[in-house]
Amino acid sequence: MAQENKVPHVHKKRKTFIKPAVFIIIGIIIAFPIFSMTYYTMVRTSTPQFCASCHEIQPAYDAWKTSSHANNAQGFVADCMDCHLPAPHETIDFFYAKTIHGIKDVVAHFVGEEYDRAEMRELAYRSIKNSQCMKCHRNLLYIPDKRGAMLAHRTVIYPVDGNEKRCTDCHRNLVHIPKETYNYKQYASEPYRGLGL
Repeated sequence: MAQENKVPHVHKKRKTFIKPAVFIIIGIIIAFPIFSMTYYTMVRTSTPQFCASCHEIQPAYDAWKTSSHANNAQGFVADCMDCHLPAPHETIDFFYAKTIHGIKDVVAHFVGEEYDRAEMRELAYRSIKNSQCMKCHRNLLYIPDKRGAMLAHRTVIYPVDGNEKRCTDCHRNLVHIPKETYNYKQYASEPYRGLGL
């Protein structure tokens, strides 16, 4: 009699274990492709080439390609999202800002008025926070050959109340400068000068 009671009890335990296991497996099977597609979409839409697919952004993309943020001796590249979006480790702010920017750009492209480059440039300057610049520019207080720059950076990093400054107050003409021709720095060194490259 005692053995008869044990068998249904073990069978009941198996049933309670199997049901959650099936749901977990189904969840993984469904969630993995959705997560992969979302991640791929996020990575793909975060490239400068994707941003340049809108004709309004193409001149900014062309200017960026020859700026110090994409074409420098160190080989470092700061792309669109490095400057125009919060740091990716601020996950919620990053996804929110990326979504809002994307929706705004699509709506402006299809139903907006004529794209005013000067107005959009000023809006971008106002939206860029110092923390976005300092993701890459970390060693601003040690520039031995440029004491003035070192002191100016100190006033930005350690501002006096009421006298806060933004990186873009001084560094406005670094990246998106309209140009008639785009010159690459690697062709400006001594061996290439005078060759028309």
